[in-house]
Amino acid sequence: MDHDVADLPSGPLDLYRKKASFSWKDMLLFFDGEDILAFKRRVLKTLEDDPLFARQPGEDVPLEKMRERTFLRVKQLFRYDFLTRDEVMANPWKTVALNDCLGMYDWAMTAKYFLNKGMFGAIIANTGSGRHRKYVESTEDMTTYGCFALTELSHGSNTRAMRTTATYDPATQEFVINSPDFEAAKFWVGNLGKTATHAMVFAQLYTPDQVHHGLHSFIVPVRDPKTLLAVPGVLVGDMGKKLGQNGLDNGFALFHNVRVPRENLLNKTGDVTPDGRYSTPFKDPNKRFGESLGALSGGRVSITRMALVNLKLALIVAIRFSATRRQFGPKDTEEIPVLEYQLQQWRLIPYLAAAYALEHFSKSIFMNFAEFQLGQMMRDKSERQVEMGREIHAIGCSSKPLGSWTAQRGIQECREACGGHGYLAMNRLGDLRNDNDPNCTYEGDNNVLLQQTSNYLLSWLHAKHRDGVRIESPLHTVDFLDDSHTILESKFTARTMEECMDSAVPLAAYKWLVCFLLEESWRRLEQQRASGKDDFEARNNSQVYYCRSLAIAYIEHNCLQRFHDLTTDEDTPAGLRPVLSKLCALYGLWSLSSHMATLYQGEYLSGRKPSELVQTAILTLCTQLKDDAVALVDVFAPSDFILHSPIGNADGQLYKNLWATVMQGSQVLERPSWWKEFCSDKPEVGSLRPKL
Repeated sequence: MDHDVADLPSGPLDLYRKKASFSWKDMLLFFDGEDILAFKRRVLKTLEDDPLFARQPGEDVPLEKMRERTFLRVKQLFRYDFLTRDEVMANPWKTVALNDCLGMYDWAMTAKYFLNKGMFGAIIANTGSGRHRKYVESTEDMTTYGCFALTELSHGSNTRAMRTTATYDPATQEFVINSPDFEAAKFWVGNLGKTATHAMVFAQLYTPDQVHHGLHSFIVPVRDPKTLLAVPGVLVGDMGKKLGQNGLDNGFALFHNVRVPRENLLNKTGDVTPDGRYSTPFKDPNKRFGESLGALSGGRVSITRMALVNLKLALIVAIRFSATRRQFGPKDTEEIPVLEYQLQQWRLIPYLAAAYALEHFSKSIFMNFAEFQLGQMMRDKSERQVEMGREIHAIGCSSKPLGSWTAQRGIQECREACGGHGYLAMNRLGDLRNDNDPNCTYEGDNNVLLQQTSNYLLSWLHAKHRDGVRIESPLHTVDFLDDSHTILESKFTARTMEECMDSAVPLAAYKWLVCFLLEESWRRLEQQRASGKDDFEARNNSQVYYCRSLAIAYIEHNCLQRFHDLTTDEDTPAGLRPVLSKLCALYGLWSLSSHMATLYQGEYLSGRKPSELVQTAILTLCTQLKDDAVALVDVFAPSDFILHSPIGNADGQLYKNLWATVMQGSQVLERPSWWKEFCSDKPEVGSLRPKL
């Protein structure tokens, strides 16, 4: 294929690049396509060419300066306006491509930009009505700078228990927003610390008759846009330094009798008339509540992708490092790259396979979400649309844990695989680890979210037992469960390592695993209820080893299924299919290996042979993929400027780049300013020891 893709610089990495079994440029084009490729190149080149985005590896920037710098860069992003609304409508995936590009550069900047434009502006557009258009439009030019205020100091995952109130006053046709005490302060709100002028505040709505109508969202001014000083009745501030993403100002707010016009209620799911009567198109309060928080599903799908970007960056650094770092060897005279060691391959290459599996998975679930959103915009009220909403909720609640935990573990493995050099801040692995960490807890703690997914799966089994309904969903992620009885009678049949290296083998095992865990979780819940436990206690006692494992197995199966389908698709280029098939088989076997105890427990596996086959197949695939590893990370590697890690540079000049960066450090050769403390006034040993 002909590509408008620049060649990579020649150097020590050529040793592996020449051994690759496929064209990295073909793979890049296959996953991105020419349009997205050109778009990403334009965005990344723009950042690289703009002095405002210049930075030093490992630089230590004071918090206030970091916040200022991040804000100025966000303001510059508005000037560039990389993506218009029409372009998004024509190709929604471009939003993700932009998020990828900006995130590779800096997640704090990306969050600051998208929380205003993507979260505040887009959610108003989706959950409000024509009367809110002015707020959507004013976020486009930063006249309004918004934030999403749901979490409170004392409540996060339990959104129904939020305590901020909005009481309607018909005399003035206003809502009065109040925080009953400091524990109800809105907390952890991105952009609220220093810069937000308006907040989308989630509060419990009360009508004048003191009837409670549940959680609703309101547009509430928090700062004067002309002075950035707090408006009367609002105590707003910054939370302080976090473990990562410190360019983003996370903050808190307390409200004391803050009045907003009736029209500031976002009224898609419920409204209040001027005289104070409440109305909603939803008969079921649970459905109204689900609809009002529906935007979070899109957020969770996005976080799955964000975590993947972090994992990919860490893998680029670790694999390029491993291909050029030489230590020991079969002869004293010859050292070999550490990538040649089986242990290093086993540590890194399964995460590389996971990155490719998640690449396709994150894109396909985004397209599913885009289809669902289109149905919402078209006011589709069909049963299929409702079912798709439930399914996407279940996928989002488990894909976020899958993506963020895989990245968390993978980045740490990459950090350790680079030895001491991986611990240097200038090589970025620490920042990647810290910036990825919140993906595990924001927009829902991973362990709590998984319960939503297992509840969805159990509801299908309940419907089948009670009404005999067929288990079948719009996106087909649960269809195989209808055949659970037959699947549970199957056994592991691979007899040779070669058979095991077909992704159909782990895929079949995963189908059995999900069916088994679903039945076991159902049985566990029934046992708990039969012993007199109420529903809350029964569910609480059925998470570990049952429902949690079920949700994880379900999403791992779905990720593997989609990757398997891609590798067997006739449209997948023949030149790429062999390496993608190996990556798919490795991802399936490696993920499955963490469930071996359950597979033996349910007698899907028996004897020593199956586990030996799986282990041998994993190691063999790692060895087979070793020569492709550098080319596989070249596919998703940005420029050195964006990667921002001397040991991960594309030229592979590991020591030259690291030494040059160290020598460019601030005051690197200067004695400390406190040198006199060292050179004089030596301590009198024991002088402060008690004389007793």
